[in-house]
Amino acid sequence: MNYKVARQNMVENQIRPNRVTDDRVINAMASIPRERFVPERVEDVAYGDKAICIGDDRYLMAPLLCAQLLQEAKISTNDIVLNIGCGLGYSAAVLALISKAVVGIEVNPMLAKKASSIMVELGIDNVLIVEKKLLDGYLKQAPYDVIIFDGAIEEVPKKIIDQIADRGRLVSVISDSRKSEGSMGKGVVQTKFGDLISSVDVFDASTPSLSDFKRAKSFEF
Repeated sequence: MNYKVARQNMVENQIRPNRVTDDRVINAMASIPRERFVPERVEDVAYGDKAICIGDDRYLMAPLLCAQLLQEAKISTNDIVLNIGCGLGYSAAVLALISKAVVGIEVNPMLAKKASSIMVELGIDNVLIVEKKLLDGYLKQAPYDVIIFDGAIEEVPKKIIDQIADRGRLVSVISDSRKSEGSMGKGVVQTKFGDLISSVDVFDASTPSLSDFKRAKSFEF
């Protein structure tokens, strides 16, 4: 399979026609070999318009959703980015081309180790992959100009909110497990202004969840 052609088709047929206009995001996704970030058995579908299971009930987001989230984050070349649940590192690799530095945190040791290896193989030297609990974020490098979740979540813990810089952005897909299966979530941008958080729903979205970020169950009569 000609992955270079597949990558260009992804850009021209999935990303550009769907209101993704940020050339930096588009060019980055046209450069990173997405097939390197999925298991070998599914390399041939790496550029399809769907999420791909990479193991341990974890998924690589569909290309369009990834592009939409990165565009809404409005990332600059001076931004420090935290990528939560980075899996095998695809989003972190794309982020590396449009930001100053990226910290990717991953709880699964095998995924984290492989992600680090891929970064070395591709010569990406401004990404740090850290194996740790996702709920804690990574305080050592905080505050972050941008925080991005690599999967749907139900709520953002205060511990993560506290790691956003003033005027920093947190971008995620917010879903609700209490709704029917297959129901749409929302792409959400939260911006920090001092002690205040502004939240804006920017598009409908659906992607597999990061189970660590499910809302605590409340008692119901």
